[in-house]
Amino acid sequence: MVVRTIAIGDIHGHASALAAIIDAVDPQPVDTVVLLGDYIDRGPDSRGVLQLVLGLAERCRLVPLLGNHEEMLLHARTSSSALSVWLDHGGDATLRSYGSSEGLEGIPTEHFQFLSALLRYHETESHFFIHANYAPNWRLDQHDSKTALWLPLSDLPSRHYSGKTAVVGHTPQPEGKILDLGYLLGIDTGCGFGGLLTAVEVGTGELWQVDEMGRSFAN
Repeated sequence: MVVRTIAIGDIHGHASALAAIIDAVDPQPVDTVVLLGDYIDRGPDSRGVLQLVLGLAERCRLVPLLGNHEEMLLHARTSSSALSVWLDHGGDATLRSYGSSEGLEGIPTEHFQFLSALLRYHETESHFFIHANYAPNWRLDQHDSKTALWLPLSDLPSRHYSGKTAVVGHTPQPEGKILDLGYLLGIDTGCGFGGLLTAVEVGTGELWQVDEMGRSFAN
């Protein structure tokens, strides 16, 4: 039996794209699907994305990671200034998907519970997965929010001291092409910015891509 580890890049509220990627990948109970964060904001259906993610957990081993947009939403519950920051980064679209234009009251408790439990990283024998970036000489549990969730790949790290291949999102790659440095895969291909949603099986390199409407993109 083939056991796959599949990473999916930043989704940004595009439920049609996520549904199409899930259909294409067809995850099985033995598979591990790692979501690299940024499920919400910018796109039209963040609520639908989170519903799909919760359903995906019933089909396979799901490992959902924290992105900077989820962190902003969680912080938005603490103060009006934090709420304003989140709204300015695409949170307004997320609220509209819940039928609200102002407050967080329309977001179900179930969704906040899911977001509050998101992991900062995931590690296997050969790979590690983190939303944005990493410090080559730090243990994964030492990473702060700025590095793990916010630092773009314009500041390219060298190979991690563990020797494992890093799989990250956060920094949109142009023209739907993943960034493949051998020791690092950047698979945010611009979903939420008019680009593509990408999934990759990290063992074989098999790639699936769809546009924001869920239409398959030949790679």
